[in-house]
Amino acid sequence: MAVPGHRLDRMFNPKVVAVIGDKGPGYMWLHNNLPLKERGGRLYSVQLDEKEIPGIEALGVQNFKSVLEVPEPIDYALVAVPRQVSPYVLKDLIAAGAGGAGFFTSGFAETGEELGIRLQEQLASMAREAGFNLVGPNCMGLYLPKAGVRFNVDAPVTDAGEIGFLSQSGTHGIMFSLVAAANGMYISKCASFGNAIVLDVSDYLEYLMLDDETKVIGMYVEGVKDGRRFFATLKEACRRKPVVVWKGGQTEAGARATMSHTGSLAAPQAVWDGMMRQCGAITTNNLDETIDAMKMLLRSKTPRGDGMALLAQTGGQSVSMTDAFAKAGLRVPRFTDATYAALGEFFNIVGGSYQNPLDMAGTIQGNMETLDRILRIVDADPNVDGMAMELSALFAARQWKAKPETLDRTIATLADHMARSEKPFVAVLHPAHEAEYVASIMPKFNDAGVPVFQSFERAAAAYRRALDFARRQGPSAVASSAEV
Repeated sequence: MAVPGHRLDRMFNPKVVAVIGDKGPGYMWLHNNLPLKERGGRLYSVQLDEKEIPGIEALGVQNFKSVLEVPEPIDYALVAVPRQVSPYVLKDLIAAGAGGAGFFTSGFAETGEELGIRLQEQLASMAREAGFNLVGPNCMGLYLPKAGVRFNVDAPVTDAGEIGFLSQSGTHGIMFSLVAAANGMYISKCASFGNAIVLDVSDYLEYLMLDDETKVIGMYVEGVKDGRRFFATLKEACRRKPVVVWKGGQTEAGARATMSHTGSLAAPQAVWDGMMRQCGAITTNNLDETIDAMKMLLRSKTPRGDGMALLAQTGGQSVSMTDAFAKAGLRVPRFTDATYAALGEFFNIVGGSYQNPLDMAGTIQGNMETLDRILRIVDADPNVDGMAMELSALFAARQWKAKPETLDRTIATLADHMARSEKPFVAVLHPAHEAEYVASIMPKFNDAGVPVFQSFERAAAAYRRALDFARRQGPSAVASSAEV
């Protein structure tokens, strides 16, 4: 959805896109953005090299030899030219009144070379003077699934995006978008902004916090140009919706690496951590933690407390599960006497236990009516604020393979529980020896909206992050899709 009046609005909602300098044989950028045409937009090429033009036209894309020849105003351009040529391209884009441009071109200040530094300063000066929206350079630019603008040919084209993602790294931007999609979560808008010489993370963050299609914001950031502005913008963004921040360069060695990657000076980690706490951001350390935090925020109800009911399939796993959640600072309380009495009416204590955690495989034995009964009883317990359940590939996969309908019934039972319960629920399905099979069935859980994590530790950490965010911001701050 548009944010009328915002300086980035035209660029983030493009109808006309130009790719400048793409080359064969792959024509990566033109291939990436062909979906724009399928969605009603117009895609143009700008390329001087005569030998490249036949390949471009074979894609059904009209080519021009100058930006100024493109027959309609360009909303967004992707620039992939040698660094020495980039100032001339920028000059033409400014003259043509383009809405903005992502500069894939690298070789600027991140190299430490005098020429690279001078060219970057030239680009920055030109763009600032003209008020031009320059994304990068040294970046992958924008990924706008709804418009059909992509920085990777495998990135989904969809209207279902709820996550706004900002990444100083092109690879992390691509990886996040693909891994999120594999987990059934999609991007609304994404910016890979590299050296951030004009538009910095605060500019994109401000837009995403105003964008109604974006329910949760995530970012990978190595450094910011204006710390005061970033602090104010992040604080306001966290007040409006959850913001998950993955910081690159947390160690001394990592901070040195950011300088050669994007030319960023990393803030001292203690200062950064204090800023995140004051703003109310959710902090993560890697891609997996970021994906897990997003999954918890989008798929589960908002945590209201730290009392966990843990439902395991075997005794050993019940112990490991308890350790994982307890180490995350979550309580595993006793159930009420009424709950124990209700479970005692049918629970099989030979090869099982109905304490908390539950050891329940021997009681369920594949019967979903029994599982549903357990879920209802435990959910009603006032000592329980949330529930985590193990799904064991070690034992269940054999049955699910032999009778696929048993998997469908399991998922339906869990989805029904989540729909009726006001308490958060997470599932844990470790791939064990069935990694290929588990990967093949994950779309079914995703389609049903059941949040599944690959380990007890990952589930516990995601739950803890969501709980801490809710406590800082108040329960109404988390706009979970599970509650809509």
